[in-house]
Amino acid sequence: MSKSSVSAILGFVAGAAAGAAFGVLFAPDKGTATRKKIKNQAQKASDDMKENLASKIDDLNQFVSGFVKETKEKMDDLEKKAKQEVQGVKEKVTKK
Repeated sequence: MSKSSVSAILGFVAGAAAGAAFGVLFAPDKGTATRKKIKNQAQKASDDMKENLASKIDDLNQFVSGFVKETKEKMDDLEKKAKQEVQGVKEKVTKK
C-alpha cells in the first residue's frame, strides 16, 4: 500500500474519532441514543475501511498477477533467444 493510501486511511480514522468525540460532548440525546449513534457510526466507518482495504487488496492482486505474467513472458522470450544463440554457436563450431 502506498504512503498516500496509508495517510488517507489514518486521516479517515482520526476524523471519525474526532467526530465521535465531538458528537458525545455536544449530544442533546439521552446516553442510550448517543451510544447507539456512536455504535452505528463506528460500524459504518469499519465497513467503509474494510471495503477500502478490500479494494486495495484487489488492486494489488491484479498488479502482481500482471507483473508475474509479464515477467514469465519475458523469461520465455529470453529462453527462446538463448536457445537460438546456443544453436547458432553449435552450427558455427560444427562447420569448422
